[in-house]
Amino acid sequence: MMRVAVHEKYRVGMASNLNAGGVGQLFQLLRDGEPRTRAELAKTSGLARSTVAARVDELMRKGLIAPVADAASTGGRPPSQFALNPTAKVVIAADIGASHTTVAVTDLAGTILAERTGRLAVSLGPEPVLSWLVEAANELIAEAGLTHERVAAVGVGVPGPVEHATGRPAKPPIMPGWDGFDVPGWVQQHLQVPVLVDNDVNISALGERAAAWPMTDHMIFVKVATGIGAGIISDGRLLRGAQGIAGDFGHVRVARGADVPCHCGNTGCLEALASGPAIARALSQRGIEATDGNDVVELVKSGNLEAIQAVRQAGRDLGEVLTASVSLLNPSVIAIGGAMARVGEHLIAGVREVVYTHSMPLATEHLAIVQSVTAGEAAVRGASLLAIEHALSPEILPQSFALAD
Repeated sequence: MMRVAVHEKYRVGMASNLNAGGVGQLFQLLRDGEPRTRAELAKTSGLARSTVAARVDELMRKGLIAPVADAASTGGRPPSQFALNPTAKVVIAADIGASHTTVAVTDLAGTILAERTGRLAVSLGPEPVLSWLVEAANELIAEAGLTHERVAAVGVGVPGPVEHATGRPAKPPIMPGWDGFDVPGWVQQHLQVPVLVDNDVNISALGERAAAWPMTDHMIFVKVATGIGAGIISDGRLLRGAQGIAGDFGHVRVARGADVPCHCGNTGCLEALASGPAIARALSQRGIEATDGNDVVELVKSGNLEAIQAVRQAGRDLGEVLTASVSLLNPSVIAIGGAMARVGEHLIAGVREVVYTHSMPLATEHLAIVQSVTAGEAAVRGASLLAIEHALSPEILPQSFALAD
């Protein structure tokens, strides 16, 4: 189960707005899954106990919260505690990758109830890929014994820049036919619920943080696969940038790149040197059979020295770009994920070698550079969170559950 940490400074801010809000506002205090009594809710919110009792009863009737084990008694009957009921609704989470798509159904705590992965290239275009996504979602809903009325929202990650306001891909380099396509509108026509779309690395950062670093407010999630990108969490919030391409550092020029061409049209990009296909291409030029990142991973696992050295160098190239990011953003954690992270410590060792050597000591004193904990599930977990955050937000919740003021 994923729990979204609610820091005290944000909880105080929520509490100060409760008197102006209704049942949905009170619910925000219970969203972290931590059991609380009516008295605790009244103290935190500043509302009268009678008001809290009425709102708790309303949330109970709608199934949004449920009673849990009673709190310790100080004399007399133990007070009842309440917490989020994660089974009240479900969401659909989808991770569209360069060569695969994964669809899952999760509860409101982010627990995966059913999941399916299909091997289909994103280059097939939006309608074939999204048709498979919708079909898989319908099958998973049925397999889980659910009805479509239980679905609150859909979260989708795509392997390219996304215009956040519209959810439309914006000139994605490896997604021919997707530029400007109305992904939310197309999916919503078939599933009849709100659809949220973001870059896959952004949502991977959300998923990794929730699963492994919930109390970390400053972190970078780096995905190294067919492409290279980063999701940035700063002050506990995802940074998307003005056009939604914050973290797209796969196309930052690397000194070693010289005139190596990149599919973006430039030369010397990090992605042209350190992505899975780029490493495979470099090895094949040396007479070692490798066509993609999966071949590189297998070569490393089998102990091929040249493959290990190539991956280590890719880590150094990645570290060169991350060194600047460390100075700019001062993260506490850099988590390395994506298909190429399966090579283990060889890639991360190259990153550490450069970052720890060339960054200011103060910036790296408490910096952890680690392998992703969520591995291949980071994007699906993040897509689930994207949908959950929307469905349970104070603005949307009252309409979704027909809550009274």
